Amino acid sequence: MQISSKFTIGVHLLAVTDYFGEDEKVTSNILAGSIGVNPVIVRNVMGDLKEAGLISISQGKSGISLTKSPEQITFYDVYKAVDSVNDDGLFHFHEHPNPECPIGRNIHKAMDSKLEKVQKRMEDEMKNITLADVMTDIQNELDKK
Repeated sequence: MQISSKFTIGVHLLAVTDYFGEDEKVTSNILAGSIGVNPVIVRNVMGDLKEAGLISISQGKSGISLTKSPEQITFYDVYKAVDSVNDDGLFHFHEHPNPECPIGRNIHKAMDSKLEKVQKRMEDEMKNITLADVMTDIQNELDKK
């Protein structure tokens, strides 16, 4: 199973908001242009990020803004905000292993805790990566030119 593209769209959206937010009004159309997706998709992700308390949206002068500093916004925050993974977890187990087969009968017991451990480690690593890390890498790329 893949993590939804809503995750990378969310990080991209936050990066654009951080980069342009001081100098110009960030709107869903500006975001859609940078991300390369329909503004409706951007507005859906914006709603998720707003509900999670990562952005604020104003119809007035300011447009979209971050509610926390880039150092305080982790990949995990975005991952949880956009519901990248449902309650069943990152890995979707096949539905009907054969109970008559010794492997089929025991595969869940043998794998479930291992898959949970993999997901937990991934999520723990996501808690260590921030929007500031992404912005630093983007700035480094811009400085090369």
